[in-house]
Amino acid sequence: MAAQIAGVFEPSLQEKISNSKILVVGAGGIGCEILKNLVLSGFQDIEIIDLDTIDVSNLNRQFLFHKEHVGKSKANVARESALSFNPNVKIKAYHDSITTTNYGVSFFQQFQLVLNALDNRAARNHVNRLCLTADVPLIESGTAGYNGQVELIKRGQTQCYECTPKAAQKSFPGCTIRNTPSEPIHCIVWAKHLFNQLFGESNEDEDVSPDTADPEAGAEAGESALAADANEKGNVDRVNTRTWAAQCGYDPEKIFNKLFYDDINYLLSMSNLWKSRTPPNPAKWDALEEDGEAAAPTDTVLRDQKVLSLTESAKVFGDAIGALKDAFGKLPDGDHLVWDKDDKYAMDFVAACANIRAQIFNIPRKSRFEIKSMAGNIIPAIATTNAITAGVVVMHAFRVLKGEFEKCKSVYMRLRPNARNQLFVPDRALNPPNPKCYVCAAKPEVTLKVDTKNVTVKELRDDILIKALNMIGPDVTIDGKGTIVISSEEGETDCNNDKKLEELQIVDGCILKVDDFVQNYELTVTIVHKDPARDEPSFDIVADPESLKPKEDEPEAQPSTSNGNSKPSTSTAPAADDDDDMCIVEEDGEKPAAGSDEAEAGPSGSSSGPEKRKNDDTEGPSTKKARVEEKAGEDDDDDLIVIN
Repeated sequence: MAAQIAGVFEPSLQEKISNSKILVVGAGGIGCEILKNLVLSGFQDIEIIDLDTIDVSNLNRQFLFHKEHVGKSKANVARESALSFNPNVKIKAYHDSITTTNYGVSFFQQFQLVLNALDNRAARNHVNRLCLTADVPLIESGTAGYNGQVELIKRGQTQCYECTPKAAQKSFPGCTIRNTPSEPIHCIVWAKHLFNQLFGESNEDEDVSPDTADPEAGAEAGESALAADANEKGNVDRVNTRTWAAQCGYDPEKIFNKLFYDDINYLLSMSNLWKSRTPPNPAKWDALEEDGEAAAPTDTVLRDQKVLSLTESAKVFGDAIGALKDAFGKLPDGDHLVWDKDDKYAMDFVAACANIRAQIFNIPRKSRFEIKSMAGNIIPAIATTNAITAGVVVMHAFRVLKGEFEKCKSVYMRLRPNARNQLFVPDRALNPPNPKCYVCAAKPEVTLKVDTKNVTVKELRDDILIKALNMIGPDVTIDGKGTIVISSEEGETDCNNDKKLEELQIVDGCILKVDDFVQNYELTVTIVHKDPARDEPSFDIVADPESLKPKEDEPEAQPSTSNGNSKPSTSTAPAADDDDDMCIVEEDGEKPAAGSDEAEAGPSGSSSGPEKRKNDDTEGPSTKKARVEEKAGEDDDDDLIVIN
């Protein structure tokens, strides 16, 4: 091995390679290829981190894993497999999430270089901030089908991952999801929300009951039939969906009839909704048993590919309810299940509910495989693209070690050659930092347009600072007053959680100072009050309205999926999701700009194991809070992507 390396690299580079300590974040499709390349290139000190476990679906492209490894830690197995190439290398593996407090600035400062092979935007944002603070070069990478991208992030020399915002994930009005679905994705989103209502971490935005305030329904129709009962005085008492389900013992028949018969009849009573639409057809559990159709197939392949009938879907629904009830019952009080596309019963539940609702609303039903792809935002990963992308990553690593940053131009891989007959398209020069970026600017600041009269402090923390601005443990004070609004110390400011912003004098013109100790990140937030409007986000984040807004007028490349269909790509700069998933945007008709990540998957990703990725649902920096996410799901560690 040493002799082979000596014949390829000049002595000075060999020495730098041998003495460098490298961190690889992600052990999926790109991560496996990167680790293999590092080991075979002579790197002697490598650390790799991934929170995921190996699934059967990973084996077609993550070649450090084999059938006997299914269910085991990706990071640990990747280490063992890589050592078989060169047992003299020192490799340390972490089966953990990079976003935990265990991996702060001091952790990153021990490395000469960080290589990202992630599958979700939140983790990419987090690593970006820590590398900027630690002043450690970061090489970002991602793929989407046949398209790939690699770029260098170096503090003060290049734009950071968040210098250009990612386009917002497509969303639908809540009334469409709850009252008038017209596409399979509407039913899938509804089914995922139902999973959270019954077993997961639910919120008001995910209510599956008929929307009584739907403007198309005319006057408000009253209370929903779902989870509502009349008291002795004839008034309607609203009951939490999960509480109601528990009261009826999670009986599949009662839940089925409430969702697909009572609620559908209730929707039919909103006659205005059906003046120009085909009305839905309620389904009742007893009537299905008379159908006499065959039971759902048990063979895994056949089961995934077949489009089940209403009766077959109802049987799958019942079996899934029973299994999820048992799993939910074993959790500690206050804990919940997290939907995972790779969990059999969680996926069965969503597939069955989506198809039952689709048939009721005269929408084409889909196979379990198709629903899994839509629910998990999957664009099939191409092993060759992963390998090429990982090769470019390590070539960039050589240049970084030699201090040749100017040669580390962003590189884009394409399925078809451009006008210059290029399949590999490099940038003409490094993209400089955005002086108004709210992450890497000298004084990061944003303007927050928010309904100060109705948004609570808890929503400010959870939905805006953590979810939208990707902080971990923010501390918030009012500038000039020193009033502590939010503290990262547990319990210290819980008394403020339910207070409206206005109650704490957070009103139009107020300036907040936000500090995230974990990320060593400070941000100034200027508050601008906005009046609420129906079906509009409760807040907008504006950093630099001109240079920080996604380009909408440029032609976009269409990353291909395995079935030949194309999907719109994202804006510039790598988004964040699967370790090998990027969307490409073309500029000047000849080169794609930085796009989404490998596959916005994995945190995104999924959700079994100690901590699965939560895809998605995380939006880009300056995007609005989604009303209802179109593709609510986790992405796979390197083969999924949310087209943002």
